Amino acid sequence: MWNCPVPASSRSSEAPRACRGDPNLPPALLIALLWLAGAPPPVAPETLPPPDPALWWTEPWPVPDEAADPLGGRRAGRGERPPPIDNGVDPLLYRLWSLPPLQTQLVRRGDLVLEIWARPTGGVRQAVIRVTVRGDGKAFVQGRAGLGCCTPRIGRLVAFDEPLPADRIAAFRTLVDHPMWSQPRLTEVEEPDGSASPLCIDGVAWDLTLVTARGSRNLHRACLDEEVGSVADALAPAVAAALGQDPRFDLVFPRGAAFSAERAAYANLLERGGRLKPARADRPQPPMAPVPADPEPVATPSAD
Repeated sequence: MWNCPVPASSRSSEAPRACRGDPNLPPALLIALLWLAGAPPPVAPETLPPPDPALWWTEPWPVPDEAADPLGGRRAGRGERPPPIDNGVDPLLYRLWSLPPLQTQLVRRGDLVLEIWARPTGGVRQAVIRVTVRGDGKAFVQGRAGLGCCTPRIGRLVAFDEPLPADRIAAFRTLVDHPMWSQPRLTEVEEPDGSASPLCIDGVAWDLTLVTARGSRNLHRACLDEEVGSVADALAPAVAAALGQDPRFDLVFPRGAAFSAERAAYANLLERGGRLKPARADRPQPPMAPVPADPEPVATPSAD
């Protein structure tokens, strides 16, 4: 049978015809009914005829629900383009994780997308959290976790797409103007005497991307507490929004959404005169643009 895109619990009318079962009665039930009626039972076929291969490519497929593609289905207005994204994640890698690529998202006035990647330094278990807040007041959280190594797919993939409660939205809107986005993309910890902290070899590295109608910002923070603490105001609400959706996903974050130790380490660094300086590999962020006006609708040809 085909690997159909709808779960077994879905109504057959929602699946392509190539994915539906035989509409006739099951052979065993038909034989039993005929036997009760006194008629000789027919010979049951050994196999059902295979589905038409052409239907796999020609019949319509179910559209992803709103939580799986919160910004999907938008048509670009005149001169409208997705904001430039420079976060090191290729569009095909997004699809491998069953996520719409950020590079294709039309982010408009009032929208924001916050995306978090968690990559432990000592293993291949990774996690992705994406929070999308739309201008219409709706919000969604998407979570992915799996093994990013050693097989031609994401191993043991865990995925969920859920609406975000309204009382959590304000915490993400306040992040748009947070000072963290003016920090260098790549940083190093510098002590007051000019010395650098040792490299972190055991912990979790984080990548954060914020996308609004004006553009995008990307920050990478190694697993040093001082670096993680500088972006904890974004990590904490994002991780908290994703926890509780799937217990397998929750196991990737044994400390939950607690970043108090990292916040304290960063505050202590600043108090003693240290700082996060740009790393040698730091590079500029994509340019920001003025907030665009609402897109003009695309004119449709007249029927006259």
